[in-house]
Amino acid sequence: MITLKSPEEIEIMRKAGRIVAETLALVGETIKPGITTGEIDALVEEFIRSKGAIPAFKDYQGFPASACISIDSEVVHGIPGKRIIQEGEIVSVDVGSIFEEFYGDSARTFAVGEIDGDKAALMECTEKSLMAGIDKARNGNKLGQVSAAVQEVAEGAGYGVVRQLVGHGIGRRMHEEPQVPNFGSADDGPMLKTGMVIAIEPMVNLGTYKVNTMPDGWTFVTADGKPSAHFEHTVAITDNGPDILTVL
Repeated sequence: MITLKSPEEIEIMRKAGRIVAETLALVGETIKPGITTGEIDALVEEFIRSKGAIPAFKDYQGFPASACISIDSEVVHGIPGKRIIQEGEIVSVDVGSIFEEFYGDSARTFAVGEIDGDKAALMECTEKSLMAGIDKARNGNKLGQVSAAVQEVAEGAGYGVVRQLVGHGIGRRMHEEPQVPNFGSADDGPMLKTGMVIAIEPMVNLGTYKVNTMPDGWTFVTADGKPSAHFEHTVAITDNGPDILTVL
């Protein structure tokens, strides 16, 4: 069942979303060659808690950290630890917060130092596909219009759109109905209504759309070992168009 949020609930979600946005901004200022993924995770947890919120991912379905940190061919759900981030890598950082019982969820892919042109173009296109999807997140549109817009931008540039993983509704729970695919027909899915809140999160690969799961049971990687990029925003459907909740 899709749960509609009241204007008051959306304002609470905006606060949760802003905490996530501030956290990712801090990651952007901090990430550099030589830092470990575990150090970034500790920074994320400390900052979220300093804002009176709870790291949403910590212990969620057994996940052991506060941030999902995925490097190059890792698509999503990378587990932070002792791995040292290197010059030229692209690093997806996915962060969630719980504030007054509501969730915020967002992700960005960061360039570490100088990256090659293929990775830069992939990142740019993935973020562009996210914004194209958000533009279709309007009262009266079909959810499939969001999905189709993402797919059109990403596949139009020759990239692979991950199908095994999708976005989601969000509110008092991290994952609510509806699922938000990054591919499909514009005629598919439920009608979008004012009060719906969804997390739109394209995962776009330089090569094939196919992914595999690592032995840790969490980390998804591209099947061909090529890089992947990931961008995500939490978006409310309003009478006045899409309202991005995970911005500064």
